[in-house]
Amino acid sequence: MKLIVGLGNPGKQYEDTRHNIGFKVIDECSNLFNIPLDQSKHKGLYGIGFYKGEKVLLLKPLTYMNLSGESIRAVVDYYQIDIEDVVIIYDDLDLPVGKVRLRQKGSAGGHNGIKSTIAHLGTQEFNRIRIGIDRPPRGMKVPDYVLGRFSKEEQMSVIDAAKKSAAACDMWLDKPFLQVMNEYNQ
Repeated sequence: MKLIVGLGNPGKQYEDTRHNIGFKVIDECSNLFNIPLDQSKHKGLYGIGFYKGEKVLLLKPLTYMNLSGESIRAVVDYYQIDIEDVVIIYDDLDLPVGKVRLRQKGSAGGHNGIKSTIAHLGTQEFNRIRIGIDRPPRGMKVPDYVLGRFSKEEQMSVIDAAKKSAAACDMWLDKPFLQVMNEYNQ
């Protein structure tokens, strides 16, 4: 079974914020793979289905960003999913808006959702798709920025990044992550 996790915060007030780009990608995957997000358990909203002959679980942790690892760990344990069969999708301040980068391991880089994931999985070695949201303007605090919405000018880049990330997940279902990474990081 493959587990695709998009990080974000639950609730209407966080919809379409920079920090919720992971949720947006899960919505894209849900449409692309025809897997509805219709189950609520393990502190998350998820759906399970078959796509390209592979059993796939799409997950949106509902713990709020800083506790994302709780939901991920619960799903990994319950379904006995190997860490190499997991990909985590999240926003990244160190990349320009809409830039997509795939990695197989790394530190949290100050991202609290990834800190929680590393703490709960007990490793930094898991597949990830990082989507750029850029740095806040001078004088703006990071929490205010990540909980803000994308500008009109940024929205097309964000939609493209979500589609590109879902396409990378699609490719990963039948190709090694390293191959997908080489293809999408060009």
